[in-house]
Amino acid sequence: VVDGERLGLSLDETSTQADVETLWALFAAGQALPDFAALAASTQATIPAALVRQSPILSHPVFNRYHSETELMRYLRKLADKDLALDRTMIPLGSCTMKLNAASEMIPVTWAEFGALHPFAPAEQSAGYQQLTDELEAMLCAATGYDSISLQPNAGSQGEYAGLLAIRAYHQSRGDDRRDICLIPSSAHGTNPATAQMAGMRVVVTACDARGNVDIEDLRAKAIEHRDHLAALMITYPSTHGVFEEGIREICGIIHDHGGQVYIDGANMNAMVGLCAPGKFGGDVSHLNLHKTFCIPHGGGGPGVGPIGVKSHLAPFLPGHAHMARKEGAVCAAPFGSASILPITWMYIRMMGGAGLKRASQLAILNANYISRRLEEHYPVLYTGSNGLVAHECILDLRPLKDSSGISVDDVAKRLIDFGFHAPTMSFPVAGTLMIEPTESESKEELDRFCDAMIRIREEIRAVENGTLDKDDNPLKNAPHTAAELVGEWSHPYSREQAVYP
Repeated sequence: VVDGERLGLSLDETSTQADVETLWALFAAGQALPDFAALAASTQATIPAALVRQSPILSHPVFNRYHSETELMRYLRKLADKDLALDRTMIPLGSCTMKLNAASEMIPVTWAEFGALHPFAPAEQSAGYQQLTDELEAMLCAATGYDSISLQPNAGSQGEYAGLLAIRAYHQSRGDDRRDICLIPSSAHGTNPATAQMAGMRVVVTACDARGNVDIEDLRAKAIEHRDHLAALMITYPSTHGVFEEGIREICGIIHDHGGQVYIDGANMNAMVGLCAPGKFGGDVSHLNLHKTFCIPHGGGGPGVGPIGVKSHLAPFLPGHAHMARKEGAVCAAPFGSASILPITWMYIRMMGGAGLKRASQLAILNANYISRRLEEHYPVLYTGSNGLVAHECILDLRPLKDSSGISVDDVAKRLIDFGFHAPTMSFPVAGTLMIEPTESESKEELDRFCDAMIRIREEIRAVENGTLDKDDNPLKNAPHTAAELVGEWSHPYSREQAVYP
């Protein structure tokens, strides 16, 4: 409703002139209709002539090749056969939490009531959506220990940015315009320094100790040095090194004592839900990756959701929007970001319940420690806590093996393809290493299959070390072995069976 005499109607690109004529006829109540053909002819193009595309579109043959459902189905299968996805094998990407996206969670996304609602539909027409977002915000507050949540950021990177904007606005509201130093441990996520720069802050890196933990004394010294300009600390917990920072409360206390705010990167929340909450142990703001911990599909170019949770003193500085009570500070074009995929997380949390979410975190940690213990005698585990355990992921150090055999982390990653596995994260956060996160979604049988493959690969590396396999012409250097190689002329000193069916 515009006013007492006018209505506004929103139409998208799927609406036709016939739709408009039908709609107009409903309101005309039998009166004469306008000459729509003349109106269409007289309407000026809304796109400036200089910006109108001149080159052809959809010119690739694939867009005009498949004219039956049978052919299209086969084309899609052909594409799927080229992909290595969770429906075939585990994807143990460290720090990415590639876990099950259950069909039951995803079904509501297909409903028009969620997927076809305009982002700016009037509130009275979207009461159900409002109920879903209100309940989801409350559930995420309960999981994180924060007081308020904004669902607007539609990526983890955007959530980081919104979190630092909230911290910056908080300082400015108190007249602390000079606070622009952001401390970031060397173990933090690589996006953190980039985000701090985008938010107009100066980055100061703090050291880590030999066990991968933040060097608290170095952090304290730099907090004291920059006390008059300290805006924030960005810290990942559990750290990207795959360990729980035992001094996390002390770390947060140091920052608060010197006037800063604590941003806890929630990318590794899959090790925390139900066990500990960043808002309880010192965090002022965190972003969450709903496309990691909370089961929205991850990767493939699809939309993500990176909401932020804040303590009450930062709530006034959450992202606003022209269509919300808080109108300033939007980080996304729509008030609730990628709202159409929020039902996935709502379904996940409601079906799991508090006990189920806690159990998932426990199993994620158990699975990572199982892999760590099975593989530690074959590959050094780079970082562990004081009790010899890891968090939800472990880092295998392959650098000594390159020195002894010439086999690189890239060779091991390629060889895993022959075993039917997607490679773990390579050379992050430490060059020459593999970071493995199994999540709670994998069974012991699949974990054993992966560990068996890694142990077999270590045996092949050992064969290179002792000269049984050639240092240049071996299954690791030549991996992955394709079907074309299998049936072609074979010139390698090892067998086809070892190469393709290890």
